[in-house]
Amino acid sequence: MREPKKALLFKSISIRTILPNVVTLFAFMAGLTSIKFALSGKWEWSVAAVILAGIFDGLDGTVARLLKSTSKFGAELDSLSDVVAFGVAPAVILYLWVLHDLDRLGWAVALIYAIAMALRLARFNAKIDDASDPRKRFGFLTGVPAPMGAGLLLMPMMIEFGVGDGTASSNGLLISFYSVCIALLMVSTIPTISLKALRVPKEWFVPVMLVIGIIIAGLFVRTWIVFMLIGMLYIVSMPLTYWAFKKRLASKKR
Repeated sequence: MREPKKALLFKSISIRTILPNVVTLFAFMAGLTSIKFALSGKWEWSVAAVILAGIFDGLDGTVARLLKSTSKFGAELDSLSDVVAFGVAPAVILYLWVLHDLDRLGWAVALIYAIAMALRLARFNAKIDDASDPRKRFGFLTGVPAPMGAGLLLMPMMIEFGVGDGTASSNGLLISFYSVCIALLMVSTIPTISLKALRVPKEWFVPVMLVIGIIIAGLFVRTWIVFMLIGMLYIVSMPLTYWAFKKRLASKKR
């Protein structure tokens, strides 16, 4: 009778199952490391660490699907990592950079953003298997996703790094208003673009690859300006995404 218990106790787990979770832990550690850089006043490194966390966050799901090792544990770990890397870390970074000058108001703004991120991720987990959502069925996301939300929150810092005239860091109230707007966009129900659902026509393949190459080259030359332009392009695309969703929804009802 004891043999089955021993077999259950020492049940093995495939490395294939562990690898996606390791990538998620890299994102978690990058988020925490961004706070360390911010505490040392290394602002560019702190923002870069958050961007690195976003890259790892995009890779873990891909690795899991490629290895066919998706799991409920991995989904929960991913959400916990996102709260730290894209919720807590960016809020702390922005507070240490400029919001601390506003004292309690600045801390309230940081809390609002972090809370909005936690609420967004909780909503995502609650609806992760809800196929009845028209946004999901049509290939759209609900609200601004976590990595992009963190990137948009830190965009004033990127502007400061790219332009370097001190304008962004001297407008704490404006940045506070902007931060609250980003928080609201994250918890909103507006449809947003999903890169996973994008399809490129075959005849556009070469031009699209050329544009991607130009963007990558730009990152080597003017890193923060390119990231800033990507963020602005995303904001501009939001009304177009909403219009595309409404058009799909209306055509489906006919």
